[in-house]
Amino acid sequence: MTRAQAIALAEQCFDSGAFRTLLARRVALPTESQNPDRAAVLADYLDAEIRPAFEALGFTCRTLTHPKALAPFLYAERIEDPALPTVLGYGHGDVIRGLEREWKEGLSPWALTESEGRWYGRGIADNKGQHTINMEALRLVLEARGKLGFNAKYLIEMGEETGSMGLRELCAEHSELLAADLLIASDGPRLSAPRPTIFLGARGSLNFDLTIDARAGGHHSGNWGGLISNPGLQLAHAIASIASPVGQIRIPEWVPKELPAAVRRALADCEVDGGADGPEIEPDWGEPGLSPAERVFGWCSFEVLAYKTGNPDTPVNAIPPRAWARCQLRFVVGVDPDDLIPALRRHLDSQGFSMVKITLTRESMFRATRIDPDDAWVRWAVDSLERTSGEKTALLPNLGGSLPNDIFTDVLGLRTIWVPHSYPGCSQHAPNEHLPPELLRQGLCLMTGLYWDMGAGGTPAVAR
Repeated sequence: MTRAQAIALAEQCFDSGAFRTLLARRVALPTESQNPDRAAVLADYLDAEIRPAFEALGFTCRTLTHPKALAPFLYAERIEDPALPTVLGYGHGDVIRGLEREWKEGLSPWALTESEGRWYGRGIADNKGQHTINMEALRLVLEARGKLGFNAKYLIEMGEETGSMGLRELCAEHSELLAADLLIASDGPRLSAPRPTIFLGARGSLNFDLTIDARAGGHHSGNWGGLISNPGLQLAHAIASIASPVGQIRIPEWVPKELPAAVRRALADCEVDGGADGPEIEPDWGEPGLSPAERVFGWCSFEVLAYKTGNPDTPVNAIPPRAWARCQLRFVVGVDPDDLIPALRRHLDSQGFSMVKITLTRESMFRATRIDPDDAWVRWAVDSLERTSGEKTALLPNLGGSLPNDIFTDVLGLRTIWVPHSYPGCSQHAPNEHLPPELLRQGLCLMTGLYWDMGAGGTPAVAR
């Protein structure tokens, strides 16, 4: 068969309903990794659903575990010739909580349902729909060619939504097993629903709490107002010292010295579009002098996720004893991740806020990653997608959000090319998670073409 015939097989697979049937079966499994009662379902997703699918493609599978991980991992490999390029794939089968009661009438997180031209279901965007596309694309290339023409390895985890605990240690322990020439995986959103996208890394993410504990209890504001400090007011000023009224970060160590020229070139034709349900972009918010794409994909952003002082539900006439805020920094390559908290401590102290306590909210952070947009493998992948779609591919130096890409770049030493099959308005992590079926259909064709090209020869030179 030819490349065009392989892509025609992908179209037939989708149009016949076979792809929908497969995805519906996987969506029906409530793999909520944040729910301890679902531990058996997490294991079942790997053992009863994903392992048989890989074994049917001639992959050898094994279950991997690590003491830090709350759920097992599935490793699958098909080695056709050690001299051929080797591609590592990655996905996660766990999902965020279903939030059943909050979905629109007639919808359920555990039933793939079509409504108003969209497919709804928990995991359809994050990440069951995405790794199902890639696995089916591998199957279609095998059906069309009789072989892949390259070596394929795949790692599926079941704890990404709880922080990928143990993934870093597992990859370090099994670095030889997972050795490859590059990672090709799918997660996160496209730049916009209709535009095929590649991103090459992810912004880092650091979550932390800021707290002021002034005294043991509240005190009457009439008797003590003007005599004792108000933690709520103090913390508000401390936060205001971190970012300007329009969100520009005021801590120099929290932003890169410059926006690299290759990043500017890659983002020059990228327009951020959240779709009809997305919020309107505010042109004056964030770092001045940057385009919206440069602000979210090339720069850093500071957010206050939650703030509490006193009793918000029943306010009383008392000066509160405590104030608390959950904060987050998204950061890019060019920022020293090990100096983020020390720089914040120095800044707060210099501004007179030594009473503010800083506490990390998790054991580790997602570190910022990005491979060179001018890399030969990146150009090869972009050309493949454009050959299939006939459209210009959006090339993002990194995802605006965060994922454990640094494990693949820093621990395994891989180039990382992500081809997302979602879009910004998909309601990921929220009720009514969905995708347009035409996006899924195109994604299946794109990946079939990409894997076909991987096995057709003519890929960049492999340095081992």
